[in-house]
Amino acid sequence: MPVNLTAPDPASLHPVQGVRLGITSAGIKKPGRRDITLIELVPGSKVAGVFTQNRFCAAPVTLCRERLAAGNDIRALIINTGNANAGTGEEGLTRAQKTCEAVASVMGLKPENVLPFSTGVILEPLPIDKIIPALPDAKSDLAPAHWSEAAHAIMTTDIVAKAASVQATIGGKIITVTGMAKGSGMIHPNMATMLGYIATDAAISQKLLNQLAKEVADVSFNCVTVDGDTSTNDSFILMATGQAGNTEITDAASADYAALKNALAEVSIRLAQAMARDGEGATKFMTVQIEKGRDRAECKQIAYAIARSPLIKTAFFASDPNLGRILAAIGYAGIMDLDVNAIQVYLGNVLVAKRGGRAASYTEAQGAAVMKEAEITIRVVLNRGTENATVWTCDFSYDYVKINAEYRT
Repeated sequence: MPVNLTAPDPASLHPVQGVRLGITSAGIKKPGRRDITLIELVPGSKVAGVFTQNRFCAAPVTLCRERLAAGNDIRALIINTGNANAGTGEEGLTRAQKTCEAVASVMGLKPENVLPFSTGVILEPLPIDKIIPALPDAKSDLAPAHWSEAAHAIMTTDIVAKAASVQATIGGKIITVTGMAKGSGMIHPNMATMLGYIATDAAISQKLLNQLAKEVADVSFNCVTVDGDTSTNDSFILMATGQAGNTEITDAASADYAALKNALAEVSIRLAQAMARDGEGATKFMTVQIEKGRDRAECKQIAYAIARSPLIKTAFFASDPNLGRILAAIGYAGIMDLDVNAIQVYLGNVLVAKRGGRAASYTEAQGAAVMKEAEITIRVVLNRGTENATVWTCDFSYDYVKINAEYRT
């Protein structure tokens, strides 16, 4: 079961001025399953995104990159679950384009105004014969308050829907940030997450929105891993409708930019942590903190070596303080000039290792007590600089293998 995670109260998800969401069923994988989400944006909205670095990226990722790079006026997003449209070659691109053409027809737009997204099984053709007939129903369902319904509709192996919302004051105006994400397995983002969508009604320039997408991803979705597998479909999208009435943010050094970034980061971090809490088969939520490194990159490199280690993750599932596995991961992280004698390793508040070996004060009973908790922090103090990094992950249980072994059945 998810670790200390429940679906958000729909009433806590503030509608974003200028955004409507419609949900319907196309029966892509299961009859009656609500698996289509349509997002409509008011004219003049700005959209930015970051995407998977997997070279076998899905057809919709290719189209999204092209349309955002071209500066197209994005007015609609279409999302399907049950099929990833990845590993589908030119036919996959054709089907993604046909989906956009159908959305454009229903919405009175041009195909280049539409961004497509897919998630699900790889190497199977996108069933546009099911998706396209469902689009009128999705349009009929459009409403500003459908964030909770949409968060449920974009789920695949997720157990809990993931959505969050905050409000802040910028330029004397109340602005809203609301977002949703899906992801439970095949999670090891590289510039994005499985699928994540965050909207705000704040007014901001396109240049700064592009910058924010990267900055926000790097402190949230790029700090979570479930199993070390970077998906073919990772997409993180920021949408700004400009309907809040604040003066457009054009200066990255301004207080308004900082306030919007903080609000976006708060929502993104909550969604990213929710993915680790809802990791496939998860029983433990683990925070890996690397402190006093020379730069953030090396801190993150070590954090990920720990967070994606199957040996560490299985030990935490068993509450077995086999903590030498953490030292091994630090050692193979690839920091070749690392002085292991300067490092301290903590499990929770318990000092486990120092001066290259086991701390004299450490007892296995202390480690076992910490590892019985549902939420555990691993701290590694490198003592070679001032930079820090944090990564969130979960353990590996028997259920992780079962879920993925039976994913297509």
